Amino acid sequence: MAISGSAKGILVLVALAVLALGLAGFITGAIGAAFFDRESFLPTPGVHLAPQEILGSEPGHELKEGGFDFVITNTILSSVVTSLVLILLFVGGTARMSVVPGRLQSLLESIVEALLGFVESVMGAGKGRGIFPLAATIFLFVAFNSWLALIPIYQSFGVIKDDKIYATFLRPAGTDLNMPLALALISFFVVEYLGFRAHGVGYLGEFIRFGQLLRGRILTGLIDLFVGVLEAVSHVVRVVSFTFRLFGNMTAGEILLLVTSFLVTFIFSVPFYGLELMVGLIQGVIFAALTVVFAAIAVAPHEGEEEH
Repeated sequence: MAISGSAKGILVLVALAVLALGLAGFITGAIGAAFFDRESFLPTPGVHLAPQEILGSEPGHELKEGGFDFVITNTILSSVVTSLVLILLFVGGTARMSVVPGRLQSLLESIVEALLGFVESVMGAGKGRGIFPLAATIFLFVAFNSWLALIPIYQSFGVIKDDKIYATFLRPAGTDLNMPLALALISFFVVEYLGFRAHGVGYLGEFIRFGQLLRGRILTGLIDLFVGVLEAVSHVVRVVSFTFRLFGNMTAGEILLLVTSFLVTFIFSVPFYGLELMVGLIQGVIFAALTVVFAAIAVAPHEGEEEH
C-alpha cells in the first residue's frame, strides 16, 4: 500500500519531533548533566515507601489522652478517587440502559461479561456469582488505580513545605503496603467464608486430620496430620503472597518511572508508561484470578463428599 506525499510529510514531522524531544530530554536529564559536567535541571527524586500524610497530625505527633488522630494519606485519597471514578463510570454507563446500547454501555457490558465468563469458566456455569462481585471489584480497582496514576498531572500537586512539595496529594494505592494487605485479607476471609458455607464445620477437616490416627493407622495418620498443617499454613501464606506481589510490582513500576524521567526527560519514559499499563492490567487479573481459583478449591467437594 503506497503512502501519499502528505502522509510521508506527517511521518517526517513526527520523527523530527521525537528526535527533538529525545535530544532535549538527554540534555535536560541527569545523564546529560553528567555528560556536560553541570548540575541537573531536575531535583534528585526522593522515593517514599511509607504513605505520606496530607491531612491530619504532623509526623511523630503523639496521641492526646482520650483523643484520636484523624489522618488522611495520599494513598487513601488515591483509593477514594479511584472508587469515585469507577462509581461514576458505571452509574453513568447504566443510567439509561437500552436494548441497543451506546458505546459506554457496550464497553461496560463487555467488561462485565468477560469477567463473569472467566469466573464461571473456573467455578462452573451458574456457580460463580458468589465470588464474582469481589473478583470484579478487585480487578477494576487494582487496574484503574494503577492507570490513573499514569496521568501526568496525577502526582503534580501536593503539600508544600519549605518551598518544596512535601507530599503529593495523590499516590498509587498499590505502593502503600496497607492497601494490598487489606485486599488480601478481604479475599482470604471471603474465600474461607465460602468454604464454610459450602461444607459447614466439615471444612475444618481440610486442616485438622485425625481420622487416620483414630483408626489406629499411626504412620498414615501422622502424614495426614502433617498435610493438614501444611494446608492451613498455605492458606495463611496466601495473604503474604497476595500482599507483597501487588506491593512489589506497583512500587517497582513507580520507582522505574521516577528514575527514567530523571535520567532522560520527555520522550524516553513513554515506553515505560506502556509497560506500566500492562503491569496494572496483569496485576489486577492475577489478584482477581487467584481469588477465584482459591474460592473454587474451597467450595469443591472434598474427599468422601458428593457434589450436589
